[in-house]
Amino acid sequence: MNLIVNGEEKTFQEGISLQEIITSLQIEDKVMAAAINMEIVKKDDWNNCRPANDDKLELLQFVGGG
Repeated sequence: MNLIVNGEEKTFQEGISLQEIITSLQIEDKVMAAAINMEIVKKDDWNNCRPANDDKLELLQFVGGG
């Protein structure tokens, strides 16, 4: 299954959860918010959310500054 993750095309196995994607990318300690096709997915739902082929994922992290 092909997904666009933060603008980059990546391939994952069919039926993988959003949480498994984040873990496989080794960014679970950095991601604070996630959206699929511009719709926010609550963190509590990451284990049950299964993106479809060609979905666009945005995995966001908060950055301090000032």
